[in-house]
Amino acid sequence: MGTLIVLIVFALFLTAILTGGYNKTFLERVKNSKVWDWLTTVDHKKIGILYFLSGFFFFLVGGIEALFMRLQLVVPHNDLFVGDTFNELLTMHGTTMIFMAAMPMIFGLMNAVVPLQIGARDVAFPFVNALGFWLFFAGGLLMNLSWIFGGAPDAGWTSYTSLALNNYSPGPGVDFYVLGLQIAGIGTLIGGLNFMATIINLRAPGMTFLRMPMFTWTSFVTSTIILFAFPPLTVALLLLMFDRLFGSHFFDYTMGGSAVIWEHLFWIFGHPEVYIVILPAFGVMSEVISTFSRKRLFGYTSMVFATVLIAFLSFMVWVHHMFTVGLGPVSNSIFAVATMAIAVPTGIKVFNWLFTMWGGEIRFTTAMLFAIGFIPTFVMGGMTGVMLAAPPADFQYQDSYFVVAHFHYVLVGGTVMGLFAGAYYWWPKMFGKMLNETIGKIHFWTFLIGFHLTFFPQHFLGLFGMPRRVFTYQPGMGLDSLNLISTIGVVGMAIGTIAFLYNIYWSFKKAAPAPADPWDGRTLEWAISSPPPVYNFAQLPLVRGYDAWWMEKQAGNKSLPPAEPLGSIHMPSSSFIPILMALGFFIAGFGFIFRGDFVGAIIGLVLVIVCLFLRSFDRDHGYHIEPDEIEETNKGVQA
Repeated sequence: MGTLIVLIVFALFLTAILTGGYNKTFLERVKNSKVWDWLTTVDHKKIGILYFLSGFFFFLVGGIEALFMRLQLVVPHNDLFVGDTFNELLTMHGTTMIFMAAMPMIFGLMNAVVPLQIGARDVAFPFVNALGFWLFFAGGLLMNLSWIFGGAPDAGWTSYTSLALNNYSPGPGVDFYVLGLQIAGIGTLIGGLNFMATIINLRAPGMTFLRMPMFTWTSFVTSTIILFAFPPLTVALLLLMFDRLFGSHFFDYTMGGSAVIWEHLFWIFGHPEVYIVILPAFGVMSEVISTFSRKRLFGYTSMVFATVLIAFLSFMVWVHHMFTVGLGPVSNSIFAVATMAIAVPTGIKVFNWLFTMWGGEIRFTTAMLFAIGFIPTFVMGGMTGVMLAAPPADFQYQDSYFVVAHFHYVLVGGTVMGLFAGAYYWWPKMFGKMLNETIGKIHFWTFLIGFHLTFFPQHFLGLFGMPRRVFTYQPGMGLDSLNLISTIGVVGMAIGTIAFLYNIYWSFKKAAPAPADPWDGRTLEWAISSPPPVYNFAQLPLVRGYDAWWMEKQAGNKSLPPAEPLGSIHMPSSSFIPILMALGFFIAGFGFIFRGDFVGAIIGLVLVIVCLFLRSFDRDHGYHIEPDEIEETNKGVQA
């Protein structure tokens, strides 16, 4: 704790020097700076950018951890990263990619796009939206600081308590996992509630539920899953925290507890989590394929109901992660059937994407290439999932590299490729600049080829008997060449990611300003400037059908029909309270991790309570943008 306080004081001292020191104009300089604007923003578009870029940063961190693991496994009997170090890399890679990379990047796209797609000026609760981001960031930062303060978590990303209790992981690593995920999870939960409220209450006039774009639908269903899936994880983490910090015995079987309870609680969350990260990718695919095929999405209504059915079934399949626990043939059979059934609505989506492309005027942009590459890749992951759904087969596949190949085909071949498609598609709307298509196609081909080189051989590694989570293997068992190919594939994925990074640099340095509708889009976000003004729509649009912007263009209209006269627009004010409250949780997390003296934890929680008090008595009700300011903004955009 003393080290943490020294670092905070040093950071404040350095900040004071770099900003010219404290004087009478110090606060004015701070409040007028761009940094302060981004730190205190409640604008959903800026928060979307913060989510996306933070998630991409953690994606790079998780990717480096994966690269280190593959370098260790490139040859037998390697000693580059062994023992506890390998276990820490494995744990942090999985946890970072799921919780700190995929989910925030998804929330980034949701923030940037959903309010625009439904014709809203902001999310329902802008303050809560900002708080959700800063809590995620505080939790992710806390967990990754474990590399510096005492060692990273080493019990696997699922943190089974047979490995995670004090007897087996005595250092602070698992405490960082528990506290970091609790803080980030609070941010995710309130973010999901916010999007549910936004989509239900803030749709533009005429935007009925069956006129909403598919990305908005998948975001809505994802938010509903978050509402029901995260409480079990929160309970599990709280119980593990009490076992580790306060001497309770919820999961210690030697004292009457049960490790299987953790597995149930974790996977009741864990399998819906798969759909939390894949359903928005399905929504991205639907938007991209429809736009670049110049066709209405085939079977829109069936896609909506398939999405809802997937969400319902996602809570009925968690035991397929526990087929070998010994729950009995009846339990295993019921959950096997449910797992196979969930393939049906997923198959509906795949065929609808193919039928949308059939006969369309396909444009092979980078976003469309990622969408096309997504389909066979994700289908392969789905097929191995059905194989794993059969309990007798799962007894052979479980804890082998076959399972590693399966979930990477689903999560990387599905979620990550969906995120890249969404990034190339909505980048001009988020940043007002285009990404380079040539560099983008280099990114696509190197990443796709590298991905299949990495994970396709791992199916055979699993069938040949290579267990998961091992840091070495015996030579001469047929594993050498496949592990070498798998590591070479990671290099291809790394080259693709570097190409994307260079594309971002190119976009900011060399790209011309993007037009409002660079792709000849179909949904409302393409009817306003890129990037949109702070108020999004000068007048709320009147929606007259599905693919509302496309309908208006087909009718010869140059703009959306307004649903209200031009008038004063109310907007929320920025606030420093969300980041201060997240700082309080961050300090409290550190205080609990460094056991024996909970002064830091108490200080952090007091800061959180003070922030709640300040928010409760905050009399700033926002500001108004008047019609003459709106007209001036529109003139500037047109010029």
